[in-house]
Amino acid sequence: MTKIWRETGFVENDPWVIETEEVKAGEGQKPLLTLDELIAKADESNEVGFGVLIKPADDVRKLEPYLYRLEIVAVAFPAFNDGRAFSHASLLRDRLGYTNELRAVGDVLIDQIPLMQRVGIDSFAVTNETAIKRLTEHRLPGIPHHYQPAVRDADAGKGYSWRRQAKPAA
Repeated sequence: MTKIWRETGFVENDPWVIETEEVKAGEGQKPLLTLDELIAKADESNEVGFGVLIKPADDVRKLEPYLYRLEIVAVAFPAFNDGRAFSHASLLRDRLGYTNELRAVGDVLIDQIPLMQRVGIDSFAVTNETAIKRLTEHRLPGIPHHYQPAVRDADAGKGYSWRRQAKPAA
């Protein structure tokens, strides 16, 4: 069972579906398209409100001309030790300026959620039972200090990211 979580809590009736041979988007649902499907569909229409699933090997920079037409970008974490989606999220937020919903899908573990939030991911498709239980109990692990700047500051302030920021002129 997959549950969608945001900082405000679990989301009911989320319309986005990752289609497979067994699962298809039904009434009131929308498919998350692959990168190639999105490009083909966007090039043949003027529609907006698309959703796209970015897999680890995809070149997220190909989304740039279509960002204003996207309602959601889902980045796939196929395994806990595959961090390419962290880079995709960071590129989307920092370099490409994407501001709509950015969702983590796949192997979303409770320990990684604070790090995913720091790179700009704001919703999570959670299947791990331990993660669902901890999120239900509002027990998200805290990481008080960070050594690198990110989209989102650490809870206790900026941590050590000041070391990489330009000094104001005297």
